[in-house]
Amino acid sequence: MRFRCGYIGSLVMILQMMSGCGASASGPSPLILPGSDTVQPTDTLIVRKLIILGNHITRKRIILREIVFRENDTLTATRLDQLIVQSRNNLKNTSLFNFISVDTLITAGSSVDVIFDLQERWYIWPVPIFEIADRNFNAWWEKKDLSRLNYGVFITWNNFRGRREKLILYSRFGFDEKYELSYSIPYINRSQTLGAGFSAGFSQNHEVSYNSVDNKEQYLKTITEYPFRQFYCYGETYLRKSIHHTHWFKFSYNKVHFSDSLLALNPDLSFGNRPENEYFSFFYMFKADFRDYKHYPLHGYYLDLILDKTGLGIFASGKDQTLLLKANARKFFHLSGRLYFATGFACKVSPFWHQPYYYLEGLGYGRDFVRGYEYYVVDGQHYGLLKNNLKIELIPTRVARLPFIGTEKFSKIHFALYSNIFTDLGWVSDDRKGLYNPLADELLLGSGVGIDLVTYYDLVFRIEYSINKRGETGFYIHFTAPI
Repeated sequence: MRFRCGYIGSLVMILQMMSGCGASASGPSPLILPGSDTVQPTDTLIVRKLIILGNHITRKRIILREIVFRENDTLTATRLDQLIVQSRNNLKNTSLFNFISVDTLITAGSSVDVIFDLQERWYIWPVPIFEIADRNFNAWWEKKDLSRLNYGVFITWNNFRGRREKLILYSRFGFDEKYELSYSIPYINRSQTLGAGFSAGFSQNHEVSYNSVDNKEQYLKTITEYPFRQFYCYGETYLRKSIHHTHWFKFSYNKVHFSDSLLALNPDLSFGNRPENEYFSFFYMFKADFRDYKHYPLHGYYLDLILDKTGLGIFASGKDQTLLLKANARKFFHLSGRLYFATGFACKVSPFWHQPYYYLEGLGYGRDFVRGYEYYVVDGQHYGLLKNNLKIELIPTRVARLPFIGTEKFSKIHFALYSNIFTDLGWVSDDRKGLYNPLADELLLGSGVGIDLVTYYDLVFRIEYSINKRGETGFYIHFTAPI
């Protein structure tokens, strides 16, 4: 389904990151130094105690779920070091802590105590909303239309009750209105493998994209009425038997209303060109995540497989159906010294049923775009995308303090700086190419250079200079990792 609006500007992005959307850098590695005077790589150690410090709010069992060894385990020094690093990465990716340091203490004989010292985040945030009503910052910057702004507040309570639950109350006013209440809990069973959540919301828009012409979205804008309204609710469950593998199931209900003026502009906007589409949907994702730091990974790999079925034949209009199959795979390498490489592949196929424009999505939305084509959308039923990044670590992760801030939750910061060279390739297949979508069914190619700043509360700020196959050049700003 198309993402129409709600891109968050840089100021609010910082605030949202502060609300717990990730985890920050941790201390140095390795922790046990195989080959030192006291511990040799092949020495056998027994974990006598596993000590957790700094968890004033977070329940201990939530932390232990991410630590991949236990008290009384017998391990070589090298293996224990590997498991400590892995456990620390797991804790980073829980979105609960700013900093994580781990120390080891060799006790009598071959015993060792492992101490995790955690700095918890601030978990309750009333975050002001200041958004641009476009699919990304660069699309808004091309128009620089200050009327296309949203404002409001959402209250997010991360780590609710110390159990990694999340409670969100979202209220957005202005150009595009949205109201939502959502709640999720990662574990509802004793073995901490099963989670659940629900959400309900309503949105209405003064401006809606009704078509794409020459790969640019066309908008209907009305001041006195809302040409688009949507109500939705869903329940979800997640199964996470192992640390790195997650199954996510979601069952949702949607009711979408289009104005007559919208339907007149594009007869293929909705199912059957009807002003109201009502349907149930089913979504499934399998995710394998072995990244060291999910917001800006340097090592590891990531894979997800998605099945998204819109319309289950429950309502009278049983022909209102689409099916999407998507896959994402990303691999991150440390080549040598400060040199890193990353590659990522994404694809989508829609093998059955016609997709009206509102339900059609190709490249140019979310993370899926060819760099250098930020001003374009390339709609289609099927697409493939390959991204490649070669980066140099200009400034390794540094830790600093802001003396004018009184609490360590905000005064202790980290930052790193990278330069990179990239090349992206993309292809979109679309049965409505012609006038509307001339970039479809041709190779999309973009290359360029960039600078990435990664700093505290997981803010990623990227500035890139790109050139595409058409010879168009430009500077672009992004707020997520490139791959």
